[in-house]
Amino acid sequence: QAGRSFRLEQPQEKVLVTAGETLTLTCTASGTGPLGPVKWLKGWGSDNKTVYEQRGSFPRVTRVVDGSNTDFSIHIRDVQPEDSGTYYCVKFRKSVYGLEMFAHGKGTEVSLYEPTLVPGMVAAVVVLCFLLLLGLSVALCMYRRRRRGEGGTRFPPIPLRCCAGTPSTPRFDLSGARINHLPASLQQSSKEDNDIHYADLQPLPAAPWGGRSPGPACSEYASVRVAAK
Repeated sequence: QAGRSFRLEQPQEKVLVTAGETLTLTCTASGTGPLGPVKWLKGWGSDNKTVYEQRGSFPRVTRVVDGSNTDFSIHIRDVQPEDSGTYYCVKFRKSVYGLEMFAHGKGTEVSLYEPTLVPGMVAAVVVLCFLLLLGLSVALCMYRRRRRGEGGTRFPPIPLRCCAGTPSTPRFDLSGARINHLPASLQQSSKEDNDIHYADLQPLPAAPWGGRSPGPACSEYASVRVAAK
């Protein structure tokens, strides 16, 4: 007679939850019931799985109201896709044969919500990625130009003028002025000289470096003679 007044209510029919969130399953009891535990099962029949009971270890599952004899609601933390399914709140009673099912709720179907990207959101993401890549490219290009500019200022290019030809060809120094005389070793003229090309190389004055005073100008003279083909 005591068991006839017992009622087990499971009000949630369907629950939609996002992966990683906490799922709450509600189950309440009223009236006087027989001796025996209340368990949460996933699935029905021979393939059911015990999700929670007072005895045992269930790391992700906790009672909403710990120790209550009327509220058997539970929390399931960090929901994963494999947690989808139908959950039942079940009241058992003790008998000489062990535990027997006495009452159960209607079941709560749990589904995971997977947000889908609408076309507008996809287009926005693509445009944002494109603008990000464009900005990175421009920044990299400006950085390279800046480094090249610094390098050019620090190490300015030195123009080099040289002239080559036969002894009869006019020659110019590094400033562009025509040279009317050569060293004595190059003023000798012979038939062999007509078959020889040469180039006179003279260094420019040392470029100033920072705040240091320029060093002495180099006065060495170099001549290169190459047999003409």
